[in-house]
Amino acid sequence: MKLRWIGLGLLLALPLAAATVRIIQTNSAGDDVSVIDPATNKVVGTIRGIEVNHGAAAAPDGSRYYVSNESASTLDIADAKTFKVTKSIKLTGHPNNISISKDGKRVYVSIATAPGAVDVIDTTSEEKVKSIPVKGSVHNTYVTPDGKYVVAGSIQSKTITVIDQRTETPAWSLTMDLGIRPMAFSANADGSTKWIFVQLSGYNGFAVVDFATQKEVNRIKLPELPAGKKPFMVGGNESHGMAVTSDGKTLVVNSRLNSSLYSYSLPELKLLGSVEVGKSPDWVTLTPDGKMAYVACAASNYVSVVDVKAMKEVAKIPVGEVPKRNITAVFP
Repeated sequence: MKLRWIGLGLLLALPLAAATVRIIQTNSAGDDVSVIDPATNKVVGTIRGIEVNHGAAAAPDGSRYYVSNESASTLDIADAKTFKVTKSIKLTGHPNNISISKDGKRVYVSIATAPGAVDVIDTTSEEKVKSIPVKGSVHNTYVTPDGKYVVAGSIQSKTITVIDQRTETPAWSLTMDLGIRPMAFSANADGSTKWIFVQLSGYNGFAVVDFATQKEVNRIKLPELPAGKKPFMVGGNESHGMAVTSDGKTLVVNSRLNSSLYSYSLPELKLLGSVEVGKSPDWVTLTPDGKMAYVACAASNYVSVVDVKAMKEVAKIPVGEVPKRNITAVFP
């Protein structure tokens, strides 16, 4: 059975018979990472000892979890069965979010300190083998749905850098008018990347970048807050966290400003619905079938579980302090 790892963005179709699905939730104000079983919506494991953990990734064979450690500036590796940290790999600088190649052989780490880079970790040798210079400190990195590119975003330089995954060198870049926050991706019929959805500093919504032309083609503002509702204090980080369902038909988008999750049809980008979740929704990941969204609510210390079709919160899962990034992992 061929396995795929997903985080933000599009999940390609995969056979799920006998597979194990886990939601990996980092908790940025503590030293623990919560492992959630979406079948029961319970925390079934905890990785401890990673202070100020930020991004997470999982080995496709189900053997290891990778977590960026902001306190020690390392990439920490944890055994997926024992939840014990087995190795810490020193990085070029202070890390933010991470991503993993489709074959699981490389982990790409955002380096958030100047001048900015994407560190490359070889998962076989468990060593840093390269640091790819980019323009500006990097907040998030992603692997495109087809696995051919690594995409890095910088708040500081307002630049998206697209890196050829095969050569691990920059292929093209786009500088925008606002800082680059989270991103998500839609695919063409042949699996290649169609659009990059880009959340921006100080903007409660997202931009749409055409991957082929390397240009912004649309900008969507999220709905205004309902009358009488006070905005949540966000400090230039109004909308943070997006994901595309596995069928490629729906984009879900967080609003920290409104403590809500919105859904949009693809490719029309028509607003389908919204639901209020916990305070400061900071990230979102989806189950492989796209039916459930797991929203990390940083100011509520729980994960909101949302039925995407009904746009209804169906569960709240208590986790650690200030939960931020999360991913979905699929194992044998």
